Amino acid sequence: MNGYGEDADVLARQYEGLRFTDVHGAVLHLFPEAPASVLDVGAGTGRDAAALSRLGHRVIAVEPTAELRAFGRDAHPEPVEWVDDALPELPVVSARFEAFDMILLSAVWMHLDDQERAVGMKRLAGLLAADGRIVMTLRHGPAPRNRRMYEVSAAETVAVARRAGLACVHRSRGEDLLGRPGLHWSYLAFDPL
Repeated sequence: MNGYGEDADVLARQYEGLRFTDVHGAVLHLFPEAPASVLDVGAGTGRDAAALSRLGHRVIAVEPTAELRAFGRDAHPEPVEWVDDALPELPVVSARFEAFDMILLSAVWMHLDDQERAVGMKRLAGLLAADGRIVMTLRHGPAPRNRRMYEVSAAETVAVARRAGLACVHRSRGEDLLGRPGLHWSYLAFDPL
């Protein structure tokens, strides 16, 4: 992913400087009870994957940036399976024919264009267990100079999810925990229809 490899050291400090419970406080009540099978898509440094593993979940962390995967493996001793894969198709994970109780996407969706989001949402819906849930955060605001990002609204994401057979069960908004100017976040959760 453009910009992430070259900025991996700075991003690792940034990501690891935030606590899992602070980042996901708005949606923690929607997470499954352990043990559950969790897919963390765009896992970055593994902060969330490690926290979920400590809670007793079986976690697969998908991260396309080699530098962030390496950091995550080194920084977190928790049992997490790391996979080099990416949206929209997630070909490596899809080839496993597994269904997940929860799929987490934290600050990932804005990297996909319209067409990729439609394909990606269908793929995610297909990876969910019958009673599974997708939880995602959407970043809103200016993009860093060297990263591909698209403005994506919560309303559009809910509509794309509905077309993929998913119902929105949670929608809220929060400020940027790092205090970056102009940034805010949406928190969404989806269950199969």
